[in-house]
Amino acid sequence: MTDFLQLFFSGLATGSIYALAALGFTLLWQASGTINFAQGEFVMLPAFMLLGFMAIGAPLLVSFVLTTLLAVLLLGWLFKRGVVDPLFKYGMMPIVVATIGLSIAMRNGVRAGYSAEAHPFPSLFADKIYNIGGVTITLQDMGTFALAMVIVLATQAFLAKTITGRAMQAVAQNTESAMVLGINVPRMIFYTFAINAVLAVAAALLVTPTYLAKFDMGEGLGTKAFFAAIIGGFNNSRGALLGGLIVGVCENLAAAYISPAYKDAVALIIFMVVILFKPQGLLGKKEERKV
Repeated sequence: MTDFLQLFFSGLATGSIYALAALGFTLLWQASGTINFAQGEFVMLPAFMLLGFMAIGAPLLVSFVLTTLLAVLLLGWLFKRGVVDPLFKYGMMPIVVATIGLSIAMRNGVRAGYSAEAHPFPSLFADKIYNIGGVTITLQDMGTFALAMVIVLATQAFLAKTITGRAMQAVAQNTESAMVLGINVPRMIFYTFAINAVLAVAAALLVTPTYLAKFDMGEGLGTKAFFAAIIGGFNNSRGALLGGLIVGVCENLAAAYISPAYKDAVALIIFMVVILFKPQGLLGKKEERKV
């Protein structure tokens, strides 16, 4: 039982990071009907931005602020204006193909321009271990889970409690009605892309100390976050949180009790089971197509 609880709590920390990335998927889909298959690379690139700023002597907090501003510009505004806006009128498939190509270009660009090696990354939390009722929990896991939950819940509170957040949701639900009500639709959609960029930087700050800064670190993260978003419900931001935690915990348990070789397949297996019995996801709403 002790081993199970230890694996469970460790999985929550990993799953909370998946939830951050998955939340980006759901936000972009709800606000603009966009699926970004470069989401994992949107986490990888800020990790190297942070390393770059720290290499020139900037403290971690200052590096985070500078990286966030740069990410909003590059991964928010430039991504929207340069990739999504020109292709949106042609439908979803060109955007899917473009983001897949963008992910490949970003991986190879970082490998060629920075390094192909894994780089250590400083942690926000001290290297401490706590023994609670026989369960060994690291401060890194507790801090990662707590901070990720605060960010996810704060994002949900922003969407539900603020005027801007409600306007963003109105755009997601019905763009034409939102325009009639006087909502600046392009601005609300940009805010969604900007929030996605901020979430990506936060995920990079939390995941990189454990997994190191690698040019291909976003490949697996993006795939698992995508599965987590679908498992929880692609049209429900709370579903991203639930899906991320389920994937994180289950892959930890599978690696310990079955085989580490099956760890990366857990998200796919859960995704297949959920999609067969509940295609809209665990918390998702059914959307009927009108002909």
